[in-house]
Amino acid sequence: MKISKVLSLLVLLLGFSMNAQELLEKQGAVDIALENNYDIKVSNNDLEAAKNSSSIYNSGYLPSVFANGGADYQSNESEIEFQNGTVQDDIENTTNSVNASVGIDYLLFDGFGRKYNYKKLQELYNISEIRVRQVIENTLLDLLIAYYDVARLTENKSNLEQSLAISKSQLLREQYGYQYGQKTQLDVLNTEVNVNQDSINLLNIQRELANAKRDLNVILGRNVNIDFQVDTTVTYALDLTYENMLQSAKLNNTLLLQAEKNVTLSDYDLKINKSSWVPNVGINGAYNWRDSNTDSNISNPFLLASQTSRGIVGGLTVSWNIFDGGQTKTRVQNAKIAIDNSNIEKELIEKDLERNVANAWETYQNSLFVLSAEEKNVETNRQNFLRSEEQFKLGQIITVEFRLAQVNFLSAINSYNQAKYTAKVAELRLLQLGGKLIGADY
Repeated sequence: MKISKVLSLLVLLLGFSMNAQELLEKQGAVDIALENNYDIKVSNNDLEAAKNSSSIYNSGYLPSVFANGGADYQSNESEIEFQNGTVQDDIENTTNSVNASVGIDYLLFDGFGRKYNYKKLQELYNISEIRVRQVIENTLLDLLIAYYDVARLTENKSNLEQSLAISKSQLLREQYGYQYGQKTQLDVLNTEVNVNQDSINLLNIQRELANAKRDLNVILGRNVNIDFQVDTTVTYALDLTYENMLQSAKLNNTLLLQAEKNVTLSDYDLKINKSSWVPNVGINGAYNWRDSNTDSNISNPFLLASQTSRGIVGGLTVSWNIFDGGQTKTRVQNAKIAIDNSNIEKELIEKDLERNVANAWETYQNSLFVLSAEEKNVETNRQNFLRSEEQFKLGQIITVEFRLAQVNFLSAINSYNQAKYTAKVAELRLLQLGGKLIGADY
């Protein structure tokens, strides 16, 4: 009765402690990571920079508008000798002038280089979007692996707590039996060793669990010392087929999408380089204004006292680099080689993707088979443990035999937990290859 009361009190205290901690759901963890994860923040900033670079302001399509202005001041003292011999040595001239102009330059045609450069900038932005998605997928995979590792350790910790409770209960039984002459001191010592071993194992799993929680908090981008509980339930996608996953991978895999974009970028580079062979046509125009005033102590009707000028100027320019020493030709040839390399890299990524999907699918199927086998193994060891427990109470088996059944049962449960989460991680890796990880059932 005393043992039962103590165990009940421990269960109540443990339940209160768990309720006081945050329950971190899978989707909640995903939402926190999407908002706080450092890698995702950096990739979003890179995407914003790529968006700025792909705007019309960086395309060369807009004209250049300029404005100039200035002011001049001149003060001169001079001496003049006339033909009749008259000399005037106190001549002072002061001139003030102000000028301003507003103009515009615009490139009408550059052999379509500007057009393809703008398209290239758009593709670079599209690649940045794909890279952000890649970072998100990698972060989600790391997050969920860390989450399920915490879940696995949580269940293992609970199993070890139950095993320790059983060992302690057995120790009390052995101590009572020894007091009444039914057990030997060796039985008591063996049981004490079991209790100590279970206590050590529990301390180790608690340390591993604490470390795993800190690792998960780092991915979540929050205080590493926040404590929480996780949801240990696991569900699997039942509608996955190899053919659908391979087709989805060819359409949605981020590495393959980037390779396809790189082929397009190489083609734009070729067209941009070819535009150097075509003449450039541009226009320019300006409005100019100038005002000048002159003060002098010489009385001269032909000396200008002030002058104001204003007017519009404009022009058309044509430039053609007929021969640049073969530089354009070299760039065009290298651009063609770059296109060939981009296609080769794309083909290689396609082959790697087909292999990776096949390997991931086989790993997933094997994991599901192992999970089923481990589940049966748990049931077998459960029955063996319950039978051994009854026999031990009846004195039909010794302490060592009961301990072996207990350890085997605990090992089977932990192996089942490992298989359960290994299968889920294999499924997540398969979904990532297929481009279906974002928004999947976690």
